[in-house]
Amino acid sequence: MGFLRRFFGGLKHWGDRLQDFLLLAIRLFWGYNFFITGYGKLANIEPVSSFFASLGFPFPTFNAYLAGSVECFGGLLLLVGLASRFSALLLSGVMIVAYFTAHAESVRQIFHDPDLFLSQPPFLFLFASLLIFCFGPGRFSLDALFKRWAK
Repeated sequence: MGFLRRFFGGLKHWGDRLQDFLLLAIRLFWGYNFFITGYGKLANIEPVSSFFASLGFPFPTFNAYLAGSVECFGGLLLLVGLASRFSALLLSGVMIVAYFTAHAESVRQIFHDPDLFLSQPPFLFLFASLLIFCFGPGRFSLDALFKRWAK
């Protein structure tokens, strides 16, 4: 019994030590990807606006700017770890809207064809932003630095 307690205690210890590095890697990778995706929308607003109009979005140009801005600036905030949970919440919202509009068929088929749902582009973006929302940005972030300064 002592062996198991030490073994699982060691697993917890190393998992806790690696958590901040994993959160940093997630923030850097997905923050950059959100930034690039959002910047691409903002740099090519006309085709994005036309695509949004084809999906039946009201005010497609406004919504194209909104989605692009949230992705671009939310991605930058994730990169540096500033207002991370708020940014992740906004980014999650954009990805949920993307699922229910541009990838609506995968949502309708989620129980019949879960692979279709999981293979859509918004899935990993949504998953990463939900991880940051739930677990925070980690110790290697401006949020953590400001929290330490506030004490």
